[in-house]
Amino acid sequence: MPRIPAVERRAALVHAAVRVVARDGVAAATTRAIVAEAGMSLASFHYAFTSRDELMVELINAVVDGEESAFAPVLQPVDGGATMRETVRVGLQHYFDVVRADPDREKAMFELTQWALREPGFEPLARRQYDRYFAVAENALVAAAEITGNDWSRPTAEIARMLVTLTDGLTIAWLVTRDDAAAAATMDFAADAVADLATPARAPLAPIPNPDAPIPNARTR
Repeated sequence: MPRIPAVERRAALVHAAVRVVARDGVAAATTRAIVAEAGMSLASFHYAFTSRDELMVELINAVVDGEESAFAPVLQPVDGGATMRETVRVGLQHYFDVVRADPDREKAMFELTQWALREPGFEPLARRQYDRYFAVAENALVAAAEITGNDWSRPTAEIARMLVTLTDGLTIAWLVTRDDAAAAATMDFAADAVADLATPARAPLAPIPNPDAPIPNARTR
């Protein structure tokens, strides 16, 4: 194959590894299987990575980065304003659209989490993976509050964990059933639940009585 820069070679191998893991599982994602999927030689692999473990670390980082970019363009100010419920629901829909567009990547993500939890020495990588997810969700919640002019009634870190739990369940259920209607119902429930934790940033001010206004007549018997 033509000589390509190491950065491009690494990216191609990571993409190939995602496909192998999603299709066959982590156990089947051997160095030889990955280079075959990428259409490269074994020597090309060792030119880009020192070991399979290094590739697995890069792979997890890559899929988490993809999760962050899924939310990046969503939470923007809406002309005419938007409620917290509408803002959260739009964000969830965009997340789900990303899941539907590339289900193999989502399957690989769950597979990699389980692998990291089982593989000696890689458990911290699974924790780091979910720490990143929680951070992405928390950033989205902070942005949603700013856009809608709300505060949160509970700490954003706590709500972020709930949101990640909801999206994990949504994703796994859809990967198994491919039921879009059920996914929409789940997103509606999640948007309602999250929005219920929002409160107006400032209570509306009570009207100031006009001292010159006439006093209403009292009712007489």
